Amino acid sequence: MMILAASLAVLLVYMTLLFVIGTVTKNNGVADVGYGIAFIVLICAALMFSPATSVYAIALSILPFIWGLRLASRIYHKNLGKPEDFRYKAWRDEWGSTFFIRSFLQVYMLQGLVVFIVALPVTLAIVSPSFVLDTVPFWVGIALWVVGFFFEAVGDAQLDKFMKNPENKGKIMTRGLWKYSRHPNYFGESLMWWGIGLASYGISSMTFVGFVGPALITFLLLKVSGAPMLEKHFEGNLEWEAYKKRTSVFIPLPPKNI
Repeated sequence: MMILAASLAVLLVYMTLLFVIGTVTKNNGVADVGYGIAFIVLICAALMFSPATSVYAIALSILPFIWGLRLASRIYHKNLGKPEDFRYKAWRDEWGSTFFIRSFLQVYMLQGLVVFIVALPVTLAIVSPSFVLDTVPFWVGIALWVVGFFFEAVGDAQLDKFMKNPENKGKIMTRGLWKYSRHPNYFGESLMWWGIGLASYGISSMTFVGFVGPALITFLLLKVSGAPMLEKHFEGNLEWEAYKKRTSVFIPLPPKNI
């Protein structure tokens, strides 16, 4: 537990640094860029503080590294040269004089806590005192992560290409993976973390607690900060409403015939 506490402390220092950067630049979009890197910071701290770690836990740690670097790079290039995201701008106006402390607590510290919980399958595997490999859940988990990474990376790439075309301004992305799910990238992210949770369980049965991480990220993507915020933005759009009726919100499925 001391290793996890020390790792959390390092993570919160990192989140505080992001807060300082966001405050100085008056752009809290840095929290979005820093989100993927936060997982890497936390896992590196756990690896550094842990006196002994299995080779399988180290291998498992590589997966969030790949995911975090890709996500941070995408968001950085997507936001480069653009003003602060509309979410943070709305909060800046709404919170007024309390924005400084509320952004520190509700944007940066809360995000740090979410990162800590979501990453539990990895950090628990790192600090686990017993290393008994159960090959079936481990490799099935790795396979799920690969499938999830495909959905997130390809879904993001398809969306970015669609949005860069001026002819698509104001239109809804309904092609590629988006034909089968309204949020294939979010589905992919969720599946990756369930895969990591299962692979972690295959390293040590003590890491069953880590399943709370995938459950949390799935809940956030489906009910809080992921799909609901985006779908609210398109409410009233006739093309969106038709797309919504025929397309699965999360799990990719064949479109309904309406």
